[in-house]
Amino acid sequence: MNITFANGSFESAAPVTVYDAAKEAGAIEREHIAALANGQPADLTALLTADAEVKLLTFEDKEGRHIFNHTAAHILAQAAKRLYPTVKLTIGPAIDRGFYYDFDTDKPFNADTLTALEAEMKKIVKENLRIERFTLPKDEAIKLMQEQGETYKVQLIEELPEGEIISFYKQGEYTDLCTGPHLFATGLVKAFKLTSCTGAYWKGDQNNKQLTRVYGVAFPKKEQLKAHLDMLEEAKGRDHNKIGRELGYFTTVDFIGQGLPIMLPKGARVIQLLQRWVEDYEQSKGCQLTKTPLFAKRDLYKISGHWDHYLDGMFIMGDPYDEEKECFALRPMTCPFQYQVFLNKQRSYKELPMRLTETSTLFRNEDSGEMHGLIRVRQFTISEGHFILRPDQLEEEFQFCLEMAKYMLDTVGLLDDCTFRFSQWDPANPKNKYEGTAEQWELAQATMAKILDDLGVDYEIGIDEAAFYGPKLDIQYKNVFGKEDTLVTIQIDMLLAERFGMYYIDKDGQKKLPYIIHRTSLGCFERTLAYMLEKYSGVLPLWLAPEQVRLLPIGDAHIAYAKDFADRLTAAGMRVTVDVEDRNIGTKIKNARFDRVPYMLIIGDNELNENGVTVRSRKEGELGCMKLDDVFAKLTTEVITKAK
Repeated sequence: MNITFANGSFESAAPVTVYDAAKEAGAIEREHIAALANGQPADLTALLTADAEVKLLTFEDKEGRHIFNHTAAHILAQAAKRLYPTVKLTIGPAIDRGFYYDFDTDKPFNADTLTALEAEMKKIVKENLRIERFTLPKDEAIKLMQEQGETYKVQLIEELPEGEIISFYKQGEYTDLCTGPHLFATGLVKAFKLTSCTGAYWKGDQNNKQLTRVYGVAFPKKEQLKAHLDMLEEAKGRDHNKIGRELGYFTTVDFIGQGLPIMLPKGARVIQLLQRWVEDYEQSKGCQLTKTPLFAKRDLYKISGHWDHYLDGMFIMGDPYDEEKECFALRPMTCPFQYQVFLNKQRSYKELPMRLTETSTLFRNEDSGEMHGLIRVRQFTISEGHFILRPDQLEEEFQFCLEMAKYMLDTVGLLDDCTFRFSQWDPANPKNKYEGTAEQWELAQATMAKILDDLGVDYEIGIDEAAFYGPKLDIQYKNVFGKEDTLVTIQIDMLLAERFGMYYIDKDGQKKLPYIIHRTSLGCFERTLAYMLEKYSGVLPLWLAPEQVRLLPIGDAHIAYAKDFADRLTAAGMRVTVDVEDRNIGTKIKNARFDRVPYMLIIGDNELNENGVTVRSRKEGELGCMKLDDVFAKLTTEVITKAK
């Protein structure tokens, strides 16, 4: 028996589960799960063969954590069925931040319901019920779920292919349709908390029935749960939704709509600063700026394929199914528009690469349950671009795009917390999501894998996460609550050029199809602002702060002096205010601190006599009295260097 430990030696591990990862035919299937309790292996005799390869997972491993949370979701569902027998079960997956289960309930759950569910879950954990897997043919699986009255489970089974063997997991009186895997017993889930309750539509479709979704987190130890809950409490204070509204960066209005934030002067200023910086930097690197329409006729989207693959995510103006009348759609992306720049005239291989960029306002019909502050919105602004190039230029241009994105993310202070995902297609996708042939996808993904490996990119693979026209590198970032979203994406497209007839004349005089890189350099400006507010707790780096300096004259006799220095800083391009309100200096300092102003310059009699100001920095603390010229040099240098 060959046992491999995922995170070091057995003695140093804190094991949770073992799963069989045998590579040879006849080895035990992956779904057969055993467990390790108290650091010692459970009885694996019935599960393992001498030639099996076994991998040990712990809660620290992503897959081990997934199995643990998936088991917790089943414990929640079992508790719900015990307390509310008429509840209908739908789905209950593990997610990055824990787990959830969706229920069809007679009446919505509330805080009291969550308390009751937690109490029943504790009983189930204490019972230490063994979790057993079994399979049934499709017709028998349907019959079992019909007997239990689980109509949603019946629907899920009916959608599976004929001849499919369906797996179930049983713990005590509770049986659930599930692909698994799970822990071997409920007793391993020692600590958990149901964190919230919200609405969700069946299959994410707002035309379907609204369900009750219960979220939770689970851990092997109570200390881990406490640390997580403490982290969540601390995160609430850094949530951009809270900070951004309190500090006047953005607001939302019910009668305007979800996902349509109003950028207030502070937020608008930061986005303007980011936009100008990105456009100027891209221009310095040979990019060409374009400006294209915000919407177009459906004909354009039919050519690009978005009409077939992305219609539900678009805002439509007109009847999309009436071919007799004109129908328009707001753009969800810029690519089919920017292709028209290339197509404006015949192109030569000497003109490639053509680096087209644009500050694009895009519109995407996100589900209402997914809206979150500035991170998930329906209208947003993005540093989008499409690089049209010869096949032999692909690796160099991809590296250029990646280096640009990393430079910009590093400059705003987000790069160190980013992760990379190589998003690939799934040839078995039942919804026929992808364009092109298997051979084209294999070529595109092999090319991208070589590029990423050559560049030394440490990435995870995301199956069925690709765009419909090609694989992509997603640069991921998590908000303060651990929810992950894509911040920047770089995509390889070997398909859409042919749809638009985007030929160039090669050096042999023949017409050739280019490759296209779809890329962003900083991504969505609104989302970037949200992440920066959270990372810096509202104290943005000086070069991006909407108010960089606030001068605080102690008395009326110091106001003119303060205004003179403010004018000097303003003339140098800095954003400066003078607090001339009739209040004491302590209150002025308190207000400036609340507003997260990076620098406070205090002026009294001593400062006038010394031809200076007393400097308070949010980053460096009390710096004492400094000469005006020294303060000017310090501030302008910090802005020019874009110090974090």
